[in-house]
Amino acid sequence: MYYKMASSFCVLLVCFLGLATMATAAAPRKPVNVPFHQNYVPTWAGDHIKYYNGGNDVQLFLDRYTGTGFQSKGSYLFGHFSMQIKMVPGDSAGTVTAFYLSSQNSEHDEIDFEFLGNRTGQPYILQTNVFTGGKGDREQRIYLWFDPTKDFHFYSILWNMYQIVFLVDDVPIRVFKNSKDLGVRFPFNQPMKIYSSLWNADDWATRGGLEKTDWSKAPFVASYRGFHVDGCEASVAATFCATQGRRWWDQREFQDLDGLQYRRLAWVRRRYTIYNYCTDRSRYPTMPPECRRDRDV
Repeated sequence: MYYKMASSFCVLLVCFLGLATMATAAAPRKPVNVPFHQNYVPTWAGDHIKYYNGGNDVQLFLDRYTGTGFQSKGSYLFGHFSMQIKMVPGDSAGTVTAFYLSSQNSEHDEIDFEFLGNRTGQPYILQTNVFTGGKGDREQRIYLWFDPTKDFHFYSILWNMYQIVFLVDDVPIRVFKNSKDLGVRFPFNQPMKIYSSLWNADDWATRGGLEKTDWSKAPFVASYRGFHVDGCEASVAATFCATQGRRWWDQREFQDLDGLQYRRLAWVRRRYTIYNYCTDRSRYPTMPPECRRDRDV
């Protein structure tokens, strides 16, 4: 009932807002579906990755021995990156399915989607985080307005010099603005690879580690397709994008959200946000400076 009511409300809201303002919305371009091997290679436990439909569909397996993961062949400074993922169904407590960008050094930058498994019937939790110069601790958590185990959904990251936007089916769920003028580092000069993985994290992932992985339900399977990459490819040592200012995701309309996108973001925060570090005064008695750019905090 939870998913059915939330999904129906979402469809009505998105359709209404979309019809009213579609002409002015600066939605990211539709991702291009390409085979896995065009952009990615296995990172570890390659025997736990299965390929279907000529590599257009991929499944990651987790059992009591190992999980698995993959990474992009190239490194990127800015861009739009997207995957369609169907999460581990059923009792997935203790498991984490991750999709993230990360640079390759100690003071690394990182942009994270982490999907935290559940006991049967409980909603998945989507956790996002942003690391800049090796500093993270910027977690936000939401419930999704649909059951992510029933079908594929688009999970995307838009990253440019002005903002990082996390999107689910083109709905912004989080924005991290460039706040260098406030003394906050922003990812701009460390190329990042794209990663995804399925692994066991039952020491923290579900109810803070209280719910352990039930290995009798293994193997756990996450399904993928649509391995879209549209970024400024650079060597790991590069500190700037050679095509800066000339790509679609770098243009004026993507330097901020538009009105429709801010309304969608506000809807997600109002109905589905369950944790935001910006409002956690036990951890941060003084609001972190970048949160001043975070509307509705």
